Amino acid sequence: MDNNKAGYDVLVAGGGNAALCAAITAARAGASVLVVERAPASYRGGNTRHTRNMRVAHGAGNEILTGPYPVDEFWEDLLRVTNGNTDRELARMTLEKSAELWDFLYDQGVRYQPSLGGTLSLGRTNAFFLGGGKTLLNALYRTAERLGAVVRYDTTVVDLTMENGRFESATVEHGGTRETIHAKAFVAASGGFEANIEWLTEAWGPAAANFLIRGTPYNRGELLRLLLDKGVAQVGDATQGHAVAIDGRAPKFDGGIVTRLDCVPFGVVLNANGQRFYDEGEDFWPKRYAIWGRLVAAQPEQVGHVFIDSKSIKLFMPSVFAPEQADTIEELAQKVGLDPAAVRASIDEFNAACQVGHFDHTAYDECHTEGIDPPKSHWARPIDTPPYYAYTLRCGITFTYLGVKVDRTARMQMADGAPADNLYAAGEIMAGNVLGQGYLAGIGMTIGSVFGRLAGEGAATHV
Repeated sequence: MDNNKAGYDVLVAGGGNAALCAAITAARAGASVLVVERAPASYRGGNTRHTRNMRVAHGAGNEILTGPYPVDEFWEDLLRVTNGNTDRELARMTLEKSAELWDFLYDQGVRYQPSLGGTLSLGRTNAFFLGGGKTLLNALYRTAERLGAVVRYDTTVVDLTMENGRFESATVEHGGTRETIHAKAFVAASGGFEANIEWLTEAWGPAAANFLIRGTPYNRGELLRLLLDKGVAQVGDATQGHAVAIDGRAPKFDGGIVTRLDCVPFGVVLNANGQRFYDEGEDFWPKRYAIWGRLVAAQPEQVGHVFIDSKSIKLFMPSVFAPEQADTIEELAQKVGLDPAAVRASIDEFNAACQVGHFDHTAYDECHTEGIDPPKSHWARPIDTPPYYAYTLRCGITFTYLGVKVDRTARMQMADGAPADNLYAAGEIMAGNVLGQGYLAGIGMTIGSVFGRLAGEGAATHV
């Protein structure tokens, strides 16, 4: 069944942080706003439901943040994790505007709390949300609705009508009924395609069948595909994304941030053949945790196994699922399905290579290896104190970086090089402009908030 509906000034597709920042900003500028969220109300918010914090530049510490985090330091961190694979103009602008986000979100009802401890090391750089992602979402939804924004759940954009780079209307589906929604501007903030296993397989091949999806099962990328088919310019690589090593026992979808394991810097990671394959102590975990999903994905059977001993078991955030435990390395290897002799040989080689030094998990310490490949640069201590513990790792996809190209105003760019007239994008669907590869803890929320505000401002100018 098809219905034609009267229009709104701004139509926002998506229901997470980026979408709501856009809706709130447009509504505050006087626009009438409709937000269509594919998920039901109980699962609203996309991957924002699972977030804990946002990385923000700031000149001084406060009652929550433990010290300054200048834009230049933020910039150096981003260049390091992306290996320079970023749109430098958009990235630099994002980091500069991040300094406005603490106050902006506070004004929308969001509150903050001191950072979590353990291996996160984010107390200076990242603003943690009091109550986490769901509480953040509740505050943003309350504000948006108080400003007059209309929210419709279980509603999916299934088609777009565009003419020469100008948005005219969207066809949405709810409960088997299709409607045409007219609007003066359109904001796409509907996430990536990480929950679309078929699309992941196109990019990754059969290995994608072994991936776990940390986030919402509703981010399937249909709107992204629609936009690209309608002539919007593409940015990014389909094989790049925020992929971390998570507990192999996590559910296929929606396990969330709690399935992440932070134990890697304190042990060794072995593949299915019982061999090490990367430097576990290369850098602090928040700056390197996001490379481990791809590392594990490249190993046989797309699996890795972390081995640690009793010296390290309390140095990282506790896991949701208890680790495997044994009094000998050989017994532990059997429990996780590895060849005991191969594991014993790898552990012995590692132990012999560890150099004596002062261990300090809060700093780049002196504990490293010599004479083995790959090395371990920091926090290398022999695994020799029972009981021993192990976790199985799999690649956990948070979100994908293939998306739509935008400019400094969050306006989409067309494949022919011309800017779109009234189409804007924010959040994961355009994050590939800033994140060509790699990830920096909390920057996904930064990108969503900055470009959500820009998209809302731009969309409101068409009213």
